[in-house]
Amino acid sequence: MAIALNEHNARVGRQEAVTAHFFEQQSSFGWHRGMLIDDATMQVSFLKDLVTQRNPTSEFSFLCYLKAKGRLTDFINHKNLFPLRVEFHDYLEWAAAKVDDMVSYGHEVVGVTPHVRDGAVEFLDVTVRSGEGLAVHRARNLVIGTGLRPLVPEGVDRGDRVWHNSELLTKVGEIEGTNPSRFVVVGAGQSAAENVAYLHRRFPEAEICAVFSRYGYSPADDSSFANRIFDPGAVDEYYAAPEGVKSRLMDYHGNTNYSVVDIDLIDDLYRQMYQEKVLGTERLRFLNVSRLSEVKETDDSVRATVTSLVTGEETHLDADVVVCATGYSPADPLGLLGEVAERCLRDEAGRVRVERDYRVTTDPGLSCGIYLQGGTEHTHGITSSLLSNIAIRVGEILDSVLDRRAAPASDGATAVADGTGNTTR
Repeated sequence: MAIALNEHNARVGRQEAVTAHFFEQQSSFGWHRGMLIDDATMQVSFLKDLVTQRNPTSEFSFLCYLKAKGRLTDFINHKNLFPLRVEFHDYLEWAAAKVDDMVSYGHEVVGVTPHVRDGAVEFLDVTVRSGEGLAVHRARNLVIGTGLRPLVPEGVDRGDRVWHNSELLTKVGEIEGTNPSRFVVVGAGQSAAENVAYLHRRFPEAEICAVFSRYGYSPADDSSFANRIFDPGAVDEYYAAPEGVKSRLMDYHGNTNYSVVDIDLIDDLYRQMYQEKVLGTERLRFLNVSRLSEVKETDDSVRATVTSLVTGEETHLDADVVVCATGYSPADPLGLLGEVAERCLRDEAGRVRVERDYRVTTDPGLSCGIYLQGGTEHTHGITSSLLSNIAIRVGEILDSVLDRRAAPASDGATAVADGTGNTTR
């Protein structure tokens, strides 16, 4: 969003520029730091970067990043659409640094209150907490990006020996040198399989037990036709579709993204498991058609109870660590809005009503805009929180802000943004 605003302001005169600022709760830029396994690759093409689908000539593209780093020719020779995840993180850091003047890190948005004039809400006052205390910023438009929250199985609490995969690398560093003998990894998706492979490689003396409710990992459908579900045009079609069709589309194409694994990684894990059986040195165990039913943590170990879904038989695994690669749950996109949330309309199922331009539908008494980055899967489809459509999405939000723009306010309303929420003038 900051890049789109930066590029817009560079094209127009000062009178048409959009005033914006972003508040980020993290102390510095970071994208899935705990999952930057050294050999893990992206699942989307590098061309689906922060800008290319919206502006192929942008200086913020992944190709411009490669040129700046002196690796463009090497990358071309690599003949690969999918860069390492650590490299893509470095690209994102590089891009973020170029708009650093628009961002305040270590600033948490803690509340939003309406500013009422003549009975109508014309502005939103955004309260931000930092090391310097609280500050209030007034905005005409608010863009909320509250993201996702780590999810663990019901009845399981995270602790020193019970991790979510989002913190894997950080936590692994804390147990370095302790010679763990067993890990239990729960989950059937890409992250779970990556965790199994990584822990197996990182701790060559440890047993790795993978627990999932399927017979085996299911391959991701990344075929060309199926991938059209991620196209920008697919958002238009999904948004216009009846609810029954939306549900069927998610059922049909959920295997492009949810609880699926790259086929190459599946093959590698099976090959490793079979080799160990042949050699009589089995360290990879797969407890399939099973679920994690109980976890008991002590000071020096954790006992995981795994229950067969077929027989009900329980297996007790005493381990050093249980890793829950069990996905994420969406945060309430309106959780920060307080009384302003009461002016946001919901559908019959209680979900936030969102227009095609990602603007929340509100009552007529609220004239400022509230936009959502994420939390719109029910209206806009599978790309709601994914990189695949991010360049197009921020462009559509910016276009909406510009199209609806009122005359400049005399008090100079400022745009704000955050890892929990952001606003634009």
